[in-house]
Amino acid sequence: MPFTGFDITVVALVLLAILILFASIKIVPQGHRYTIERFGRYTRTLEPGLNLIVPFIDRVGKQLNVMEQVLDVPTQEVITKDNASVSSDAVSFYQILNAAQAAYEVRDLELALLNLTMTNIRSVMGSMDLDELLSNRDAINERLLRVIDEAAKPWGIKITRVEIKDIQPPKDLVEAMGRQMKAEREKRAEVLEAEGARNAQILRAEGAKQAAILEAEGKREAAYREAEARERLAEAEAKATQAVSEAIAAGDVQAINYFVAQKYTEAMKAIGTGTNSKVVLMPIEASSLVGTLGGIGAIAKEVFGPNGGDVPPQRPAAAPERAPRRPAPPVNPFQTES
Repeated sequence: MPFTGFDITVVALVLLAILILFASIKIVPQGHRYTIERFGRYTRTLEPGLNLIVPFIDRVGKQLNVMEQVLDVPTQEVITKDNASVSSDAVSFYQILNAAQAAYEVRDLELALLNLTMTNIRSVMGSMDLDELLSNRDAINERLLRVIDEAAKPWGIKITRVEIKDIQPPKDLVEAMGRQMKAEREKRAEVLEAEGARNAQILRAEGAKQAAILEAEGKREAAYREAEARERLAEAEAKATQAVSEAIAAGDVQAINYFVAQKYTEAMKAIGTGTNSKVVLMPIEASSLVGTLGGIGAIAKEVFGPNGGDVPPQRPAAAPERAPRRPAPPVNPFQTES
């Protein structure tokens, strides 16, 4: 069946309609944004999903990735404030917030961000001393983030993070820093050792002081108690002497015997415990001591009378004859040395 001119026209119109339909449908993947230009002028931004545009009039201008991206900053030489040359590299994270500004406010976005980051790294690190540069990396990152984010705002960019990866001073400078650190640590060790010795001496002195104080207090307490004991002993001696005196005045022969025997035994104790080396020969028989006490008792009876002083004593007519005394056994000498 031959095709007529009408059939060919219909087929051509169908194919044209299909072509126009495909040209008007734009599918944007997730995490991306497309800018639409009409006759070379930006009109709108396509969101992820299925979008329709005017075919042959509208066209896609820029296809932008709005996910967070990483920008690796290469190593560069930086001169610090104290004229030390160091090598530094960094990494930056950024995200496109406004696709139109990122597409039309700057020509090469990644190159612009790279040069902006490198320039600000030199500016920030060059305003710091080497010691401050090595010890305040967090402060450097914070300053870089603030400065770069402020500079990238007109481009519709959000700088989320800037991190200094490495700072490498020259080799000779690293060796000098190592010697300085070693000297500083040795100095600190000597200072700590001296402080420890001083504290030990102070503690020993405090301990000796406390010991002396406690010893003095102990001696004072002992002296006080000894004096109190002597006072009580003197009072007891005085009371005993008073009691014996009253007993003697009353003619109590037993009290006289007790008093004389006590003094006799105390004298013997003093002789035996003398500090000088000596030889003492003396009778220590119990019969001799009892005989002595008995003689003293007889004398007391003669003085006070048999009734203890109530009746005046009478002088005897004649002294009674004493029986011949048996010879005492030989005395055993003993030597006392102290």
